[in-house]
Amino acid sequence: MLKLLRQVKLKKVPKNVQVVSICSHNNTRYFEKNSICAPNFSIVWARKLALSNFSTNVVDEIDSNTFEKVCEKTLESLTDFFEELVESNDKLKSADVSYSSGVLTVNLGQYGTYVINRQSPNKQIWLSSPKSGPKRYDFETNGNYWVYKHDMKTLHGLLQKELTNILGENIYLSDCAYYK
Repeated sequence: MLKLLRQVKLKKVPKNVQVVSICSHNNTRYFEKNSICAPNFSIVWARKLALSNFSTNVVDEIDSNTFEKVCEKTLESLTDFFEELVESNDKLKSADVSYSSGVLTVNLGQYGTYVINRQSPNKQIWLSSPKSGPKRYDFETNGNYWVYKHDMKTLHGLLQKELTNILGENIYLSDCAYYK
């Protein structure tokens, strides 16, 4: 990312830049909040920059102790959710849920296996989904939710969508910790 920033000769890039929007004036595109200014900066690169580390208040603003507490609460609430789902759904008779040492494994039998685990060094939750593949979620401190920075979708939103599609009925994770 720094290589890209140097190539476009940005005037100012604070450490915790938050890209809000882009406007154009006299062939120069500006990022609001007086954080970035680059002549002839393409919208394509601006979108890529907006989806990068500069777009959300994640990782750097959460200390390790808070991360561990938030992560543990998230994984425990997801464990409770999946255990209740498996017990109450006839399509999941062969399913199994286990949680140990920061790793939640949800084997949904013929539908595949979800693995959701804590990655303390990165301050992330990693998801391996049988439907959408691997994703790495950062904690958004302003909204108190887990977000995948490449598409800005939430952890709970993705699980809710995939489980609804798998089971053919509306599934809601709104009672889980840090749901959005």
